[in-house]
Amino acid sequence: MIRKGPSASAEPERFYHGFVLGLMVDLQDNYHITSNRESGFGRYDIMLEPVEIGQSDAIILEFKVIDPESEADLNATVNNALEQIRHKQYDAQLLARGFRPDQIRAYGFAFSGKAGADRKIKLFLCVCIKKEAAI
Repeated sequence: MIRKGPSASAEPERFYHGFVLGLMVDLQDNYHITSNRESGFGRYDIMLEPVEIGQSDAIILEFKVIDPESEADLNATVNNALEQIRHKQYDAQLLARGFRPDQIRAYGFAFSGKAGADRKIKLFLCVCIKKEAAI
């Protein structure tokens, strides 16, 4: 059987993504907030673009849930998130709009969580956030 849509392993990441996106609603006076849009060679999780260039820095956020089979700890996961931002050039859209590289910030978020049988997140175990000053 061919299954359409996100895999079950993407459920925790989608939960954290939605949670953080909801927390950002108060920023909409100062930023254009977009989610899951194409830029560069992929889709970023969240981008905050200042209403006016130069008003403040643009921000790209990438969320990752730890994969214990391939990542030793949350630090490895957060580094993978930042590498994804760089490798897939998620800053391409911002650069095309006139932002300089030093006006773009990248944040990687690494999560460890547990999903129950009903696929709902049951527990926050840990969150690791790492900022890279400029891409």
